[in-house]
Amino acid sequence: MTASIAERLQRVQERIRAAAEACGRDAGSVRLVAVTKTFGPDALREAVAAGATDIGENYIQEAREKFDALGALPVRRHFIGHLQSNKAKHAVALFDLIHTVDSVKLGRELDRCARRSGKRQAVLVQVNVAGESSKSGVAPDEALPLVHELAALEHLSVAGLMTMPPFFNDPERVRPFFSALRQLRDRIQAKAPAGISLRELSMGMTGDFEAAIAEGATLVRIGTAIFGERS
Repeated sequence: MTASIAERLQRVQERIRAAAEACGRDAGSVRLVAVTKTFGPDALREAVAAGATDIGENYIQEAREKFDALGALPVRRHFIGHLQSNKAKHAVALFDLIHTVDSVKLGRELDRCARRSGKRQAVLVQVNVAGESSKSGVAPDEALPLVHELAALEHLSVAGLMTMPPFFNDPERVRPFFSALRQLRDRIQAKAPAGISLRELSMGMTGDFEAAIAEGATLVRIGTAIFGERS
């Protein structure tokens, strides 16, 4: 019999707890972002009823339709997809944390939209650790200058870094990329403007989140292990 969303969510939560404890971390230091891309409001509602507190979405239009259908559901909303500047207004209106800021241009547009909304928008800087041409994100040596530029914007709050590493079937082959992001975060934090705390590391998905936790992930973005394979 196929497991329910609630059962799969519980299993993932148990794995997160075990992975954190295995490396001497408090399980509460890792937040599960349940990624509902292509799954409808009913699946999202079921996950929240089962204990999901953070929801991740990849597309503005899909997120808006789902959130409208769900109303004031008590969850933190994360945007984890590629964001174009012309969608900044919608992202600010819909999301608590935007994981994928990769340019000064996008940061300034988000700041402008947040100012108009009377909001201070939390963001992460996306880093393309592996330098893959198929993925967004700044090069590692560009991350510090970008953090400085974004930190100067009054209506943005830079909370940390995010990456999407290369895909490997073996999580241990992915682990060095997670380690690289953590080390980069530590170097940037040492040189960051006063008052900037890069506390968040958004890294790790269904196939490799335990390795990400071992390397310091505070946000793991998991869809398939909770909701099943996407059609």
